[in-house]
Amino acid sequence: MKRQLMLCLMLTVAACAMPPPPPPPSPPPAPPSPPPPYLVFFDWNSAVLGPSGLEVIALAAQAFKAGSPVTVQVTGFTDTSGSADYNQKLSERRANAVAAVLVQGGVPQTNLVVTGRGENDLRVPTPDGVREPQNRRVEIVEGGPTPTSMR
Repeated sequence: MKRQLMLCLMLTVAACAMPPPPPPPSPPPAPPSPPPPYLVFFDWNSAVLGPSGLEVIALAAQAFKAGSPVTVQVTGFTDTSGSADYNQKLSERRANAVAAVLVQGGVPQTNLVVTGRGENDLRVPTPDGVREPQNRRVEIVEGGPTPTSMR
């Protein structure tokens, strides 16, 4: 009898025990990483687009038209040969040349933010006065701040 009473008591206590807490919710998935920029490279001291640059711009325009409307950042750069003032203006000419082809390819000008960074943000760090082909570029990046005006 004592055993039955003890067994009943143990079953009652077990039935009244609180269930274990649920596991914590899993963290939300990480946001998708932004797409890599489209890169258009230029010859030294030039803002003229070559065939490979035109192909890259066409791909960027197609990607824009295939997705939902977003801002497209078009940023020009130079190497460190030339003065900082000259390089700033050259980077803007490069960015504007690429932006013009994007517009011809169907990207609305109102979706573009066009800037020049001159010899800032070098892709390949070099001392002043060095002609580095990887630094003579325009980067096309989908997404970013809302366009306010085109340079």
